[in-house]
Amino acid sequence: MKHSTTQQTRRGHRGPARQLGRTIALVLPVVLVLSGTLAVTRVNWSGNPSDSVLAATDVSNAGNAKRSAPRAPQDVLRDQLMTELQEKNPGTALTHLQQAVDDRPSLARHCASIARALGRAAVRVYGPTRAQSYARPVCDTAFASGVAAAHG
Repeated sequence: MKHSTTQQTRRGHRGPARQLGRTIALVLPVVLVLSGTLAVTRVNWSGNPSDSVLAATDVSNAGNAKRSAPRAPQDVLRDQLMTELQEKNPGTALTHLQQAVDDRPSLARHCASIARALGRAAVRVYGPTRAQSYARPVCDTAFASGVAAAHG
């Protein structure tokens, strides 16, 4: 009988390890959510090297905040990449598009349309053959389809 009493006591007893486990199970998700939220708010989404913590839409509208509504992040990104395509090359713009989508997954649904727009712009700036040479699998084959649409 003594043996069964010991087993009952152990099953019914909530030791420090169990209490610690329950505390961690309750606190850990809260800590993860808060740290993720704080990390996202601290990221400089604008791509400007300044130490500012403003979002991309805030940076683009700093000078004309009273004149127009805030621009969507994908529109700001598209404009930045178009400028980069003209000033550098389509390969650099595509690399930065992929980095932007990796850093900010909410832009993924706009990736193909931005890549197609870059493809069409590349044809205008570089011609169809040279523009096609920059094609790579960013957002599937959207850049190449933009080149083909502008060429055909």
